Amino acid sequence: MANISKKIKLQIPAGKATPAPPVGTVLGPAGINLQDFCTKYNDATKDKMGDILPVEITVYEDRSFDFVIKTPPAAFLLKKACKIQKGSVKGKSEIVGTISEEQLREIAEIKLPDLNCYTVEDAMKIVEGTALNMGIKVEK
Repeated sequence: MANISKKIKLQIPAGKATPAPPVGTVLGPAGINLQDFCTKYNDATKDKMGDILPVEITVYEDRSFDFVIKTPPAAFLLKKACKIQKGSVKGKSEIVGTISEEQLREIAEIKLPDLNCYTVEDAMKIVEGTALNMGIKVEK
């Protein structure tokens, strides 16, 4: 492997990466083969269609690349669970949806590998904080 040239972070819908913007405008200047990246990304994420997935791309000096797909953002998962388009504009002072503690646990289990904690209970606290800031109430 060659030396690392740069690291790029993007959020791309699963299975829908195309060489068009925003992917092309970010990866084009890095010099990697856009079609090759899009094909590999789409193949790796076709089972998660509809989700938005953060991806961390490592570009090497010889223009080769590797990428790591992360778990969907907590806000995306919370909106999906509540079936809402967006969170509250006023934060926790305006409630726009509710989720059960069961749904909170499911989201925390999905997010656990990318969070800075070791237990599902700690992950639930982090995701609950995100939910409250989005105006989503957790029913206990």
